[in-house]
Amino acid sequence: MTIRLPGGDGTSRTYEPRTEPLAQAPGTPFTSRTVFSAAHVVADPFADVSPDSPAAVDWDATLAFRRHLWSHGLGVAEAMDTAQRGMGLDWAGAAELIRRSAAEAKAVGGRIACGVGTDQIASGSLAEVRAAYEEQLAVVEESGAQAILMASRALAAAARGPEDYLEVYGHLLRQSAEPVVLHWLGPMFDPALEGYWGSSDLDAATDTFLEVIAAHPDKVDGIKVSLLDARREIDIRRRLPQGVRCYTGDDFNYPELIAGDEQGFSHALLGIFDPLGPLAAQAVRVLDTGDVRGFRDLLDPTVGLSRHLFQTPTRFYKTGVVFLAWLAGHQSHFTMVGGLQSARSLPHLATAYELADGLGLFPDPKLAEERMKTLLSVYGVDQ
Repeated sequence: MTIRLPGGDGTSRTYEPRTEPLAQAPGTPFTSRTVFSAAHVVADPFADVSPDSPAAVDWDATLAFRRHLWSHGLGVAEAMDTAQRGMGLDWAGAAELIRRSAAEAKAVGGRIACGVGTDQIASGSLAEVRAAYEEQLAVVEESGAQAILMASRALAAAARGPEDYLEVYGHLLRQSAEPVVLHWLGPMFDPALEGYWGSSDLDAATDTFLEVIAAHPDKVDGIKVSLLDARREIDIRRRLPQGVRCYTGDDFNYPELIAGDEQGFSHALLGIFDPLGPLAAQAVRVLDTGDVRGFRDLLDPTVGLSRHLFQTPTRFYKTGVVFLAWLAGHQSHFTMVGGLQSARSLPHLATAYELADGLGLFPDPKLAEERMKTLLSVYGVDQ
């Protein structure tokens, strides 16, 4: 059986789907790396909402997907940009997501860390930015989850220079109950974060970022670096105080960064590990045995799919992530909060299907094929 897939130039190609998936057995947590998957949210497709309405979430399907990730030994990074923070999911929705997911994690023994931001305000003074961060930090800590201090659009707009970042982050770290993960999200993921840490010069920004950590090493579990620049991440990693982890957020170069080198390695907190969850878990377990080559043999072939999903404009990678979750049978529909299912073209989605199927990511390849054909028919592509 074949499927006709559209290209971006008006042509089409014939693709023969695979018939057998890769084995995807659940497993225990890892021993050599700490690995989080930033998880997406499942929209309620029957809610009568517009793109400007508060998000309508299918809580049963959303929590079921998190149980899927935990069953493979992965941690869940909750209410991050993969969950459409600031792109369809507002703070009220994120707070409920945090509370529900943290309770579910406690019930099943899963690891969870949750995003702390300032998205309940669009802009404000530094004092208002601090207060917004504090409100969200309290929600996460009260839920029993680890906190991830996310980059703030409001802080980027209010800060006059590096000293304001040092003041705000220092204030938050001094009052945090447990060590947090800091997050440097580059402007390719969110253009409003241009010049974060007080400078568009990445060398200067890196110095400020590291100054925050150096001043409070006991309050920083690690840093998540999402700059899609492997060389810079390695440089940052080598300059961290002892005991502070580097979590790669580089969805272009993650195999080499997790594998590491003679001077160290990165842990992981990745959006691409949402669709790659079981395969990524299998690869890390191979790495746990010390088999770096085997780890790379499993994970290197996935980079093509990741680079495709995260291509410019990178912030719309969530569309491909949710699309693959639908094809894989983790949800019954391809609908997203904020109507973001329309953010990628049909040729883009067709290529994502082909790449994911080639990797064996779909537990039921026949279901994925049928759903892909259903989508194609909606767009007028006859088979």
